[in-house]
Order: sequence, then C-alpha cells, then structure tokens
Amino acid sequence: MLVQVLTQLAVVVTVMILIGVAVFVGRYRLRDTRREWRDRVLAALPVTLVLVIVLATNSAARQDVPDLSWIIDWNATWAIYDIEGEFVLWLQSYATPEATAFFSFIYIYGYIFLLAFPVIAYFALSNTRPLRELLAAYTLNYVFGLVLYTFIIAYGPRNMMPDVVALMYDTYPRYQSLTRQVNRNTNVFPSLHTSLAATVSFLAYRTRAVYPKWAAVAIFLGICVAISTMYLGIHWAIDVIAGIGLAYVSVTLATLLVGRWSLADSIDTDRLRAAIRRR
Repeated sequence: MLVQVLTQLAVVVTVMILIGVAVFVGRYRLRDTRREWRDRVLAALPVTLVLVIVLATNSAARQDVPDLSWIIDWNATWAIYDIEGEFVLWLQSYATPEATAFFSFIYIYGYIFLLAFPVIAYFALSNTRPLRELLAAYTLNYVFGLVLYTFIIAYGPRNMMPDVVALMYDTYPRYQSLTRQVNRNTNVFPSLHTSLAATVSFLAYRTRAVYPKWAAVAIFLGICVAISTMYLGIHWAIDVIAGIGLAYVSVTLATLLVGRWSLADSIDTDRLRAAIRRR
C-alpha cells in the first residue's frame, strides 16, 4: 500500500512540477541554467548540506522525541481546547464530499508540490539568494519544529473530540499509511504543514517581481494548506497560527543569515568548481 501511494504521489507531483516549470519558469531561464548550473550548485551547496543534516536528525529523533516529551510532560492539549473551543468542529459542519476531496488533494499533493517547486524555480535564477533563503528557511522550520515538538505535547482535534472526523483518513484510508511515516499524534503544535507552506508563500510574495504568477499561486496554495489541516481534523486553529508565526520567524532569520553570514565564504569554491567540472 505504501509503495503504491508513494508511486502515485511521485507521478502526480512530477506532472505538477513540469507544468509549473512550463508556466512559471520558461525556456529562457532554463537555457541560462544549463550554462550556470555548476556555479549555482556551489552557491547553494553549504545550506543544502545543513538542511540534509537537519532532515536526517529529525528522522532519527522522531523515534525518541515522544518518550522525551512525556518525561518533560508539558501537555498543552486542554489549554488549546479551552482557548479555541470547537472551531474545528464548526468548520467541519460545512464539509462536503467535494471539499473533502479538494482539501485532501491539497494536504498531500499540493503541499509537496508547494515545497518542491520553488527549489527548482529559484535554482533557475542567476541570483542564488532566493534559493539559499528558501533552503535556510526550511532548515530553521525543522529545527524550531523539533524543539517545540520535544517540549510540547499536544493531541490534534481528531484525537480529543469524538465528534471531529478524520475526513481524509475516513474517505481515503490509503493516505494514512503515508502520513504515519512522518507524523505523530502528539506533534501538532505548531503545524509544520502550515509553517512550511507559509514560508513558501512569504518568499513567493517577496520575489513576486520575478515570478508574479507563481506568487499568486503560492499564496493561494499556502492558504489552502492551512485550511486543510483544520478542515481534515488534523490541527487546531492555534497550531495554524503558531505555524504562520514560525514561518515568519524562519524567513526573517534566513534573510539575515544569508545576507550577513554564509558558509560559502569559508569554502574553497574555486577548488570545488574545478572538481565538479572535471566530472
């Protein structure tokens, strides 16, 4: 089941990316990328390596974080419920089969496309700063997210309120085999789905002069991802608000780090460039 879902995910997202490249990037940027790809790879390599290390650390820590969280025992679930009440239940009162299908697609396919496509779109730019800011912001999201998940225990609405329905899992149970690989019931504050989607939306807005059409699409998808997490009963509205805040902090810090300090300054780029060209 998992292999089938992953294959379908890869095919659908690949098609979406190819369409995105044709509509937003264009052949002239692709032509320049073929000439300049080595220099762009070198410029983005340091932050890419840091991101890979952080992702690997997150993957390894995912097994131990729940146990550590219970040792700390900061359970915020009831505090969130007392503040928010039954907002998610109210939102689900407007559920329709069409809306469930749309938001399920957005939560799985639209989200992956939203994160993957800007890496390609920004790599197609001669100015590598947007790409480096994007990768740095992704890294910071995961770092802060892991810290918050370690210290704060919070169950999602579907786990706490019996009337809230896990709409996606009930309608499309095959997706549960995918999401259980990366999600834990106690890791909902903040919503990383929202934070990463909002990160892309913030950066897309900042680069709207370069990719105006993509900015509109990214903002729309970012909003839809945030709504989907609540509509599907996965996150509280407070998780979404916290996710947007995390995205803002991550983008702000990424801008400062890329602008004032760079790992690339400490690397012998001439030697790396010569090694890549020899290959």
